[in-house]
Amino acid sequence: MNAPAQFRPVPLAIVGGGAAGMFAAVVAAGRGLGCLVVERKARLGAKVLMTANGRCNFTKDLPAERMLDDLGEPVASFVRPALTACPPARILGGFHALGVRTKRMADGRLFPASEKAADIVHAFGDRLRDREVPLLFNTPVTGIAATPKGFLLSTKSFTLSARKVLVATGGLSFPKTGSVGDGQNFARDLGHRIEPCRAGLVGFEAHVPRVARFEEAAARVRVDGAVVCDYRGEVEFERWGVTGAAVYNCQRWVARHLTKGERFTLELQQGHERLNLESPTARPLKEAIVTIGGVARADVDPETMMSRKVPGLYFAGEVLDIDGPTGGYNLSIAFATARLAVASILKTL
Repeated sequence: MNAPAQFRPVPLAIVGGGAAGMFAAVVAAGRGLGCLVVERKARLGAKVLMTANGRCNFTKDLPAERMLDDLGEPVASFVRPALTACPPARILGGFHALGVRTKRMADGRLFPASEKAADIVHAFGDRLRDREVPLLFNTPVTGIAATPKGFLLSTKSFTLSARKVLVATGGLSFPKTGSVGDGQNFARDLGHRIEPCRAGLVGFEAHVPRVARFEEAAARVRVDGAVVCDYRGEVEFERWGVTGAAVYNCQRWVARHLTKGERFTLELQQGHERLNLESPTARPLKEAIVTIGGVARADVDPETMMSRKVPGLYFAGEVLDIDGPTGGYNLSIAFATARLAVASILKTL
């Protein structure tokens, strides 16, 4: 019988099997970087399967500079290196390479041709299977400890040794998908600052005159009478308040920029009809499309996605305090930051 092989840590452990984690694992496998994915739920991409009502708007057909303009500050400056290296055209090409047929909407949003998010998740899963990338499901990581030679990842059942770690655990919205704040807790325990987490891209609670849906309406935010953001798109009046893409984007602006509780007016207009809502309350974080807040951008190098506090520890996606409007932006920055993290890791090994 041959003697047992000497124990070796895995080159890269990816914590989280969502959008950023799956993308990172596919990139790593394609570049010959040994990795494994540790996921607390029973399958990959639980939140991806929910995006765009299960249709998965995975990016938008825009030049990187236009997407950065739409993201706005303070997010754009941080994700510029990642999105410049992996713009929407490259993301689209990557999905074509995975065998995913796609379709473009009139406004540039890109979907799988079937409009089924499962096609995206299955494409990732098939590639990881073909590359023999280990996937550990039903395995919540309980802690990450830095060591002189890398990291130890603890679970209830075992401890895993890794040379590098990429944390891609997502935010705190839709916790049933596994986004429960694990990554933010790991980062805090390792000395990183965590920006307060709050709802992004969610509706407002308000009294509305009737239940209705407008495909193309205007939604604006006014502060002291001045328009500070202005979006057009879907607006829906529900029994509990207002929702729809244009409203979501206004809510994101409010959550990002009115952090001290400043008063504002949400102005909704369809034709000659106009409704003004005074400082409506956002729906809870658990219902939000994205989380605003998370690992502080200042604690992560935007050129590499590596922690400025703990060498060898990387972050990607919504675990960071980065977010964008609705319409493919958030998956784009998850994919781009994941790719940049893996490319940076490859340069160090």
